Amino acid sequence: MSYTALYRKFRPQQFEDVKGQEHIVTTLKNQIKADRIGHAYLFCGTRGTGKTTVAKIFAKAVNCEHPTDGSPCGECPVCKSIAAGTSMNVIEIDAASNNGVDNIRQIREEVAYRPTEGKYKVYIIDEVHMLSAGAFNALLKTLEEPPAYVIFILATTEVHKIPITILSRCQRYDFHRISIDTITARLSELMETEQVQVEERALRYVAKAGDGSMRDALSLLDQCIAFHLGEKLTYENVLEVLGAVDTEVFSQLLRQILEQDVVGAIRTIDRLVDEGRELGQMVNDFTWYLRNLLLIQSADDMEEVLDMSSEHLAALKEEAQMVSSNTLIRYIRVFSELSNQIRYAAQKRILLEIAVIKLCRPQMEEDNGSLSQRVEAVEKKLENGEFSIAPAGKHTDMERETSPAEKPVLPRAVPEDISQIIRNWKSIISGTGHLTQQYLNKAVPSLNNNGGLLLVFDDQNAYSYLNDNIADSMDQFIQALEQRTGKSTEVVLRMNESSRRAEDVVPDLRELIHFDIEEEDS
Repeated sequence: MSYTALYRKFRPQQFEDVKGQEHIVTTLKNQIKADRIGHAYLFCGTRGTGKTTVAKIFAKAVNCEHPTDGSPCGECPVCKSIAAGTSMNVIEIDAASNNGVDNIRQIREEVAYRPTEGKYKVYIIDEVHMLSAGAFNALLKTLEEPPAYVIFILATTEVHKIPITILSRCQRYDFHRISIDTITARLSELMETEQVQVEERALRYVAKAGDGSMRDALSLLDQCIAFHLGEKLTYENVLEVLGAVDTEVFSQLLRQILEQDVVGAIRTIDRLVDEGRELGQMVNDFTWYLRNLLLIQSADDMEEVLDMSSEHLAALKEEAQMVSSNTLIRYIRVFSELSNQIRYAAQKRILLEIAVIKLCRPQMEEDNGSLSQRVEAVEKKLENGEFSIAPAGKHTDMERETSPAEKPVLPRAVPEDISQIIRNWKSIISGTGHLTQQYLNKAVPSLNNNGGLLLVFDDQNAYSYLNDNIADSMDQFIQALEQRTGKSTEVVLRMNESSRRAEDVVPDLRELIHFDIEEEDS
């Protein structure tokens, strides 16, 4: 016999097996016991919360020959035929593919015939919001006054798309997202039945990744078990299969951002990419991590809300003291915007790197959040005594900036190959990667002492990125220079340590383009 997926194998067959929807199960069982069964029901809720499952159990219960406390017995011929999908009295319709007026007219013609067995004919219309406007209109009269032996159960994940005229004719039941504790307990129970060894921490992460859906959690667990077949499923195994990131990495990344360590943060992202982590999921998880830190700062009794171990909670409380609430709100805003952008982006890594650089360099933005963070950084330096008062008679950095500076003298003789590079500067750097081109645009091209190309930077971030990625990013640039000049060109990167601008410290060769250049003898 072929393998059956976990979510199909363990689909509830009794009301008692349905988890997390006790408010609905109890109401339906009471209706069946009191024989107060309605003619139309609307089941609403997110995916995987049990809408179709409860509809099938309800269809069995109302037709069961020997119901027990409102639940189907599961043993009578009617229950068995409905469970096998061979009953003529339970008709399942997928409104996503049968959404026309003709499909609804067919239903209206069929309801005239009484059930061949049992008491009720049950129509389960899944994803009912996909019906066309004409189909909804065709359904109205039948839905309002169906024959006494017909029950309609409409299921949808988008109740706001259903016309009010349909809503007013149905009993509405909202299926809740299933809690992490409930999903974890169910997964643990099923793993004992399947005789699979799984760590409690691994099950809890799968339950969290299911995002309130029991079906999604079972599918993810099925995938993890298949990857590590015959082994004990550990927390690390689950992270590996799902492409997720452990919170220890988030802690490291947050500390690097707070220390404005751009190079370290980029290297952390590089490591995650090399390990094959899914960047979109990483962005969502890091946003939740920041949200947890903010909640811990907001109140003292957040243990139940955060739903995590005491060890993990203690670590979060320690990290929450390292950063202010305003800074966390800014971080969450930047990553929430990134979450929307990265979903359909072709270059997810670049977007993530830019977002991290924004967090490390608040001066790159001009909003209130970044301004607040910059003020906090200045206050911290003042507290640590990093700013000092200049002695009398000495010029401060601000005075040196405002005083007239001597313009560097442009060289009269420029080597032919360097001259050719400067004349084609824009086209050369456009052939490099997007991020490399962006950073090269911030450089001031000049001559070094050996007659090679000197690139001087005011931007510490641009200098650090290019200097640390010479083997990758700068390799394309150097190859472009060699193709243009036919020679091997020496390229030197230098950070401008002066308080003056780079173009005021070294001559900018791009200013020579409008003049006659006196070439050196080769």
